[in-house]
Amino acid sequence: MSTQLQDFPILHRVASFTLGDEYIIRVKFDDGTEQAVDFEPILSGPVFGPLRDSARFKEVELDPDFGALVWPNGADIEPMVLYDWPAYVSDIIRRRQNTPHPIP
Repeated sequence: MSTQLQDFPILHRVASFTLGDEYIIRVKFDDGTEQAVDFEPILSGPVFGPLRDSARFKEVELDPDFGALVWPNGADIEPMVLYDWPAYVSDIIRRRQNTPHPIP
């Protein structure tokens, strides 16, 4: 049985982005589609929490190798998650609420 090409998901990459108001980033993908992504709901925990500081949030860059959004503190978001943001954001929020955070 041969595997057809359509059996594999199409992997999208972020081609460019622009910063919007507050924690919104407008992302343009390699297929020309665009998505306005509001990161505010996921900015908690040891990695994403520090990005609530707007200066740190604005340090976002595009990883040229993987087409992902990355920050200097190690936070990153996969392009496929960004592409289908509405399908993923609720699960991301739920996981963050259920993850114990170390006590400083």
